[in-house]
Amino acid sequence: MITPAEYVREIPAHHRLEAGRCKKCRKIYYPARQVCPECQAREFEPLSLPREGKIVTFTVIRVAPSQFSDQAPYAMGIVEVQPGVRLLTQVVDCDLDKIEIGMPVSLEFRKIQEDGEKGVLAYGVKAVPR
Repeated sequence: MITPAEYVREIPAHHRLEAGRCKKCRKIYYPARQVCPECQAREFEPLSLPREGKIVTFTVIRVAPSQFSDQAPYAMGIVEVQPGVRLLTQVVDCDLDKIEIGMPVSLEFRKIQEDGEKGVLAYGVKAVPR
């Protein structure tokens, strides 16, 4: 039987920044979808996203959910990696007061949290100012 952590590691978008482009309307989705919300088509082609983008908007979380309370305060931002493709991610390795809209960032895979009694590590994308 596959564990939840193993399942997540098998999702291409989770560790390769892989989106899906609808073969019918050409709209790009990250993470990839099963059905295109735009045209309801079910055929997608994989598309690797660039590892660089810019911050479109952001907020600073000062009162965090319990599993992230040790990280507060921290910034969450929406990063555009190419026209129309945006993802929500934590902004790290910078002074929170220096984050700006339009700031160029690189996307890196890093530890997000440690979960459960067995200490399962969850990894995901984080934005690092360039």
